[in-house]
Amino acid sequence: MIEWIVANSWVTWLVVFLILAIIEMMTLDLFFIMMSSGALVALFAALLGLPFWLQVVIFCVVALLMVLFVRPVALRHLRSGPRDLATNVDRLIGESAMTLESVTDHSGVVKIGGDTWTARSADGSAIPAGQRVSVARIEGATAVVTPQRTDGPLPAQ
Repeated sequence: MIEWIVANSWVTWLVVFLILAIIEMMTLDLFFIMMSSGALVALFAALLGLPFWLQVVIFCVVALLMVLFVRPVALRHLRSGPRDLATNVDRLIGESAMTLESVTDHSGVVKIGGDTWTARSADGSAIPAGQRVSVARIEGATAVVTPQRTDGPLPAQ
């Protein structure tokens, strides 16, 4: 069995590459794709006819370099995107809203865009109905809001 793996090492590296790529598709943490890059380079080394021990060294070195140097840059790039790419509730943070009912540190209702949310005050102050607020964060299904400085209440939305 070992002799066949060494003699057909390109098949071994192709299988390792595919298995690692499939695991990456399931985990999406950019670790196994870096490992599969090492297997792909080792596959090319096998096709060039390099000895098996050198293929293993190439796999280890390339995978290690990818994990240490490329993965952190890729993760940083994926996590830092423009505000337009924010999704779900992350998009609501910083948005302007209007209080429909008085908002206290325990209860209240605000309208963010076209949606009605339960709300509470971030600093514990009471905010009367009809006032403009800013969404500081979202905790579960509750918008935590802070008052905005305006000259008066907003018109009804």
